[in-house]
Amino acid sequence: MNSLFSPVNTDLTGLTVLLTAGPTQEAIDPVRYISNHSTGKMGYALAEVLAERGARVTLVSGPTNQTTQHPAITVVHVRSAAEMYAACLHHFPRVRLTVLAAAVADYTPKVVANQKIKKKEAEFRLELVKTVDIAASLGQQKRENQFMVGFALETDNELANAQAKLVSKNLDLIVLNSLRDKGAAFGHDTNQITLIHRNGAIHRFGLKSKRAVACDIADQLSTTLLVPESI
Repeated sequence: MNSLFSPVNTDLTGLTVLLTAGPTQEAIDPVRYISNHSTGKMGYALAEVLAERGARVTLVSGPTNQTTQHPAITVVHVRSAAEMYAACLHHFPRVRLTVLAAAVADYTPKVVANQKIKKKEAEFRLELVKTVDIAASLGQQKRENQFMVGFALETDNELANAQAKLVSKNLDLIVLNSLRDKGAAFGHDTNQITLIHRNGAIHRFGLKSKRAVACDIADQLSTTLLVPESI
């Protein structure tokens, strides 16, 4: 292995990971789409930290400028929520840990125009339908020896909303971000998180670089998962 990627801590050796990152893009016509401000920085940082500590990571990435050269990371590029869901369904049965860090669109256009929509009318209405809830779907399929981590980006009632999501989607751990925290969430090189475990334990962290945040998450996973099982 290239010395550039030589791990200092190999506590996650043998762990198989499915990790999603970045936004999705939901096509309106051949040139327009619905998306969000996710850059994928947090997900990519976490993928690299997990790989450096010995895990084998399948990274399902929405459209982003982020890249990784780590040999233990296999990147699967997708664009839409439907494509991300299909990729997750394919890889989920073979992993011990799933981390859903992507900002997946909740809605997608009901009809995608075959040609560019011309600006004609003063008003334009777009009918949207719900996308598949990836976390909820995988949570229903999760086996006893699998561990799932979700992310919650909230603007109000942050803790209560994250705890509800943890239970409703059958997650084992949720990473809470608040848009109220300066320097956190989309577009920043820093983040501030609260980790909420299924057993009720809560760990709050201050503002840090996204790599440092990834290390904090990896530490929690190492402690919780202990010795990874074969799958």
